[in-house]
Amino acid sequence: MTITANRTLGRTGVLVSPLTLGSMNFGRWQEEHESIRIIHTALDAGITTVDTADVYAQGGSEEIVGKAIKGRRDDVFLATKFHGQVGDNPRNAGNSRRWVSRAVEDSLRRLGTDHLDLYQAHRPDPHTDLLETLHTLNDLIRQGKIRYYGTSAFPAHQLVEAHWLADRHGLIAPHTEQPPYSLLVRSAEREVFPVARKYGLGVIGYGPLAAGWLSGKYRIGGEQPESARADLIPGRFDIAHRRNRRKLAAADALARLAEDNGLTLVELAVAFALNHPAVSSVIIGPRTLEHLESYLKAATVELGEDVLDRIDEIVDPGTHFLERDTGRDTPSLQPAALRRENRS
Repeated sequence: MTITANRTLGRTGVLVSPLTLGSMNFGRWQEEHESIRIIHTALDAGITTVDTADVYAQGGSEEIVGKAIKGRRDDVFLATKFHGQVGDNPRNAGNSRRWVSRAVEDSLRRLGTDHLDLYQAHRPDPHTDLLETLHTLNDLIRQGKIRYYGTSAFPAHQLVEAHWLADRHGLIAPHTEQPPYSLLVRSAEREVFPVARKYGLGVIGYGPLAAGWLSGKYRIGGEQPESARADLIPGRFDIAHRRNRRKLAAADALARLAEDNGLTLVELAVAFALNHPAVSSVIIGPRTLEHLESYLKAATVELGEDVLDRIDEIVDPGTHFLERDTGRDTPSLQPAALRRENRS
């Protein structure tokens, strides 16, 4: 199956494929040979956008992507990210000028290219002034090392702040935002998507299967699915946990909705993520060629109004089940921020 339709990435004017190949698994849960096969098959099928990060497999993912696109660089809209700690040194992390200036050189070397099409702040950095990060990324654009820059899992108020700062200081504002978005994680609909549309941000959604909850394996009465992610963050995936019961009920109802409409849950989930008018592209993370084929098929599915209305009945628009599913730790909800003043 081949993807032929493309979408415009926000205000950039760049055409990108509706599916973006995510590479978080490469070098961690997938061997290099199989990873390169998946990348080549995805490119042959019309996927033009590849997203990675320096922290994935501690640089290993970028190295694999670099090998896979060698000789095909001009056919790829190449995106990577900075922020997470690389190596044992805690200074090798964050969004400071010092780290970003070094991190971009490391990513360029690992990817075997002289420029990045999109460079993204993987998460907000509460310890770095946002203006410093914007200045640094603007400098990288002027130096020709990156073409565009964006953010990932930034709350709406920080997206607005970034555009306000850019306007006030004569800088190029961010071009993209990469939020989690799925049938079970719909928070972006409330504020992030409206802000993205107002400022012309291209939205590259990640997690359309909600970290596996929409794979079809999470069903009421079923066994606890095994997964590497569940082993890493058991509380987020434990179907017996009280906080996950409502999510399990929703996943089961969505699976039945898919079956009633002759679809797999994967097809319903990906089609839903692609359906929102704010979304430019959706990141997929296939671990096998069979997984990739199912994603490609899902990209062709169109959902009727009756199906979309039923989805809204199962999961309220603009909501999520666990705060952890938003992809970030919200400072205002941390215990220290919730303490009351001692009035004694």
